[in-house]
Amino acid sequence: MAQDKAEHMSHTAGHPADLPLRDLGGQGLRAGAIGLGTMGMTMAYGPSDERSSIATLRRAYELGVTLFDTAELYGGGTGSNEQLLGRAVKDFRDDVVIATKFGFDLSDPARLGTAFDSRPEHIREVTENSLRHLGTDRIDVLYQHRVDPDVPIEDVAGTVGELIAEGKVRYLGLSEAGPETVRRAHAVHPVSVLQTEYSVFERAVEADVLPVVRELGIGFVPYSPLGRGFLTDVVKPAAEYPADDMRAWDDRWQPGNYEKNLAAVRALTDLAEGKGITVTQLALAWLLAQGDDIVPIPGTRSPHRLAENVAAAQVALTPQDLARVGEILPHGAAGSRYQEAMMPEWR
Repeated sequence: MAQDKAEHMSHTAGHPADLPLRDLGGQGLRAGAIGLGTMGMTMAYGPSDERSSIATLRRAYELGVTLFDTAELYGGGTGSNEQLLGRAVKDFRDDVVIATKFGFDLSDPARLGTAFDSRPEHIREVTENSLRHLGTDRIDVLYQHRVDPDVPIEDVAGTVGELIAEGKVRYLGLSEAGPETVRRAHAVHPVSVLQTEYSVFERAVEADVLPVVRELGIGFVPYSPLGRGFLTDVVKPAAEYPADDMRAWDDRWQPGNYEKNLAAVRALTDLAEGKGITVTQLALAWLLAQGDDIVPIPGTRSPHRLAENVAAAQVALTPQDLARVGEILPHGAAGSRYQEAMMPEWR
């Protein structure tokens, strides 16, 4: 049913240009209202299929998606995720925005995602690797993936600023940075976009982060806009996911939290069905309604799911719809979004 709705809406949307463009930051960065995150194509969500992933990436372009998000981390240091993206978009590279990220020490697989390295020389090394893996001569958005407590953010912004001056990078981005860090980086080199988790499930950015990026004219890219797949019609308890799927240990899937979150999703689904859309489309439309400086990057490996996601840009929510979402999830989901060792420390 959800697939039929998605295909119908994608067909009636017409030409890809019908996906509205949004401005991200004040330096000229623009992208389709919904982007595509690629992490799940190589890690964190169980086994993947390269053929399906490439088909999804190419279908995204056909539907008007222009922002494609990858990272050094997503290949575990091998470059596999960036290479996959580079192969998929090579025929239309100049028409899209490629974003990638640095900031981790990936030398020890046991510390994957928890050891930081944003030293200037490491930023340059990762950038050269990313350019080679992506098969491109410039990175459109280069993010610091996580704030490195041992490297001043001024040094990070300055180094990316140098790469921009050299033509290897176009725009500076930050990820999971707090208000003070954003201000300090922006004072050295303009930050075009901040990427942080944001969804009806995760609302922490609303208090302090969004006001600052809007004050400074910085665009906002929410990752995990579908609650890592909870805001869909295929959710199941943690014990039913394989060990290599992060939902097997994610706190929001654990007993106690899972039941509360499932009840919220069922209430959201009732609201969505009353509008003739899916709960996924409701969640994405809610995000888009939070401001025209927001471009979420839902991840998927399925062309059909992709069409459903993109069609959400055509959904108009009423003030009553938005109020109902707030009643169902006034403070977000039950459970923390990361294990403690992986939790970003905003400052």
